[in-house]
Amino acid sequence: MSGEQLKLDQGLVMDAVRVTERAAIASYDQIGHGNEKSADQAAVDAMRTALNELHIDGKIVIGEGERDEAPMLYIGEKVGTGKGPAVDIALDPLEGTTLTAKAMANALAVLALSPGGGMLHAPDTYMDKIAIGPGFAPGLVDLDMAPADNVRALAKAKGVDPREITVCVMDRPRHEKLIAELRTVGARVKLITDGDVAGVIDTTDPETGVDIYIGSGGAPEGVLACAALKCVGGQFQGRLIFRNDDEKARARRIGLSDAEFNRKYNLDELVKGDAIFAATGVTKGSLLDGVKFGRGFVTTHTLVMDSATRTVREIRMKHPI
Repeated sequence: MSGEQLKLDQGLVMDAVRVTERAAIASYDQIGHGNEKSADQAAVDAMRTALNELHIDGKIVIGEGERDEAPMLYIGEKVGTGKGPAVDIALDPLEGTTLTAKAMANALAVLALSPGGGMLHAPDTYMDKIAIGPGFAPGLVDLDMAPADNVRALAKAKGVDPREITVCVMDRPRHEKLIAELRTVGARVKLITDGDVAGVIDTTDPETGVDIYIGSGGAPEGVLACAALKCVGGQFQGRLIFRNDDEKARARRIGLSDAEFNRKYNLDELVKGDAIFAATGVTKGSLLDGVKFGRGFVTTHTLVMDSATRTVREIRMKHPI
């Protein structure tokens, strides 16, 4: 694939913002009402409608699941008018359905765009992940190193004691040993209940206090997070985890070979070409404010990144009701 084919139309930056804004606003009425499925469906409906208005030949490569499991925004679904450039789309219309249903922080509407063939078609399985933000020597951290050694390496690079390093980890029973090891080296551990896309992105902004993300989470979310890191120069490694033969069969159906099952992917292998990443806050979080309704207006807060220009924008919009 040529370099030219891996370029994106810069006009898509604001298109991406409009898509995530629509999904976030649609999710607002579901905040705190305890119904995860209704919250997700509202976001899916709004995002699909917005995507179909774009002049692109879009294909969902990271979506709500396979066709039989997801009636809309399923993997392989075509979106857009079909009259524009070929674009791969990774999305999570509502990252944090539980967070939304319980009115908790950090729920997001998330979208990433890349030229056709620019993103790994990750199966709906787990992935071991490690991520840090920009400004460090390549290969500073490694998925195959012990978690404590990664903390020490990052602390040395930052010129601080390991006790000053904050590691973001999903609060899951599978991470009990990981958390215990991190604490033996003195690292601070920030536990999150959901939303590991937001957890990875937090490593890119010093104001969040997160230095490194370690642990296993969804593989599709890993690709989405990589699209964000691609835009700011962070580092990421991931390896797929298969719990049974059905998950391996699912991976084969979307084009992965058995040789790739144990592969350690880096950032540029997961997102090969240019990328545009957009996230709009649904509920207030560490990076973004949530949707707010006022007299005659609804306000949104969106983070949009563009790897081609290495720009990061925060956009606050007032939409007339």
